[in-house]
Amino acid sequence: MTTQPNLTIQNDGIHQKSNGQHDTSLASGSGFEELVPSRYAVRVGEIDVLVISDGVLPLPTTTMSTNADPAARAAWFKDMFLGPDSFDWALNVLVIRSGDQTILVDAGLGGQFPGFPRAGQFPKRLEAAGIDLGSVTDVVITHMHMDHIGGLLVDEVKNRLRPDVRIHVAATEVEFWKSPDFSLTSMPSPVPDVLRATANEFMKEFHSKLRTFEDEYEVAPGVVARLTGGHTPGHCVVYVTSGGERLTFAGDALFPVAFEHPDWHNGFEHDPEESVRVRVRLMQEAAASGELFVATHLPFPSVGRVAVDGNAFRWVAAFWDY
Repeated sequence: MTTQPNLTIQNDGIHQKSNGQHDTSLASGSGFEELVPSRYAVRVGEIDVLVISDGVLPLPTTTMSTNADPAARAAWFKDMFLGPDSFDWALNVLVIRSGDQTILVDAGLGGQFPGFPRAGQFPKRLEAAGIDLGSVTDVVITHMHMDHIGGLLVDEVKNRLRPDVRIHVAATEVEFWKSPDFSLTSMPSPVPDVLRATANEFMKEFHSKLRTFEDEYEVAPGVVARLTGGHTPGHCVVYVTSGGERLTFAGDALFPVAFEHPDWHNGFEHDPEESVRVRVRLMQEAAASGELFVATHLPFPSVGRVAVDGNAFRWVAAFWDY
């Protein structure tokens, strides 16, 4: 595997959560026993959907609101009992079963980045859920940032994928990463080089398995990937529709601050203004339909609904159904 540039965004808060809580894994002889399984299942009509946490990334609070007034940003994070300087960014992936197809939506970060030891968890959590990577028929990549494709590049994953696995990604996204433009982003300085390297490695490793689409593609009955752009030019979302019900996986179209402050830019957005338009449209659609809503970086299990709240929105977490 190609050697990744060293990426460490912050030097503290790695082994201790930014809110002061310690890592919630228990030592258990030769390994670690997790307190919670970090997976949550929902059913959309006749389609099974499993949300799996890939872990968390420690990031500076400024990345969540690069165009916000510093005092407003500080107040929001204080109200959320987060920060003030860094916070844990959740990472969620989906597994969808529709008919005889098992579909993985995004693949998390992988374990090859030393600055993020609490991410890259999805392979072991997938196994704990009784799902064999060899059973995955399709992978949908919402976009080619490293925290969505890195998990496919670790040996324990790529060596267990079936030879005929189909990897679906927007053609616009593939074209963008041939010569990516970071001029409108505001990322921590080490990140762009690592994003480029990871995207290049992904293309080299999986080019023969890629199935590109233009605007929309039905991956399986009731499972549709649709191009949105914004966050990256080829960013897409995934709609799961069955039996009169719908769930939207929004990828990186929105982040926790988006409900109260949809106009706040995220430092990882390649087109911040278009990103605002995309997330407002998605949240308006979700509020109107009452559908279930999941996103990569909303706190796990990230299953809820969107409500209109004046000129902004409100997140309504779903009640856990055991």
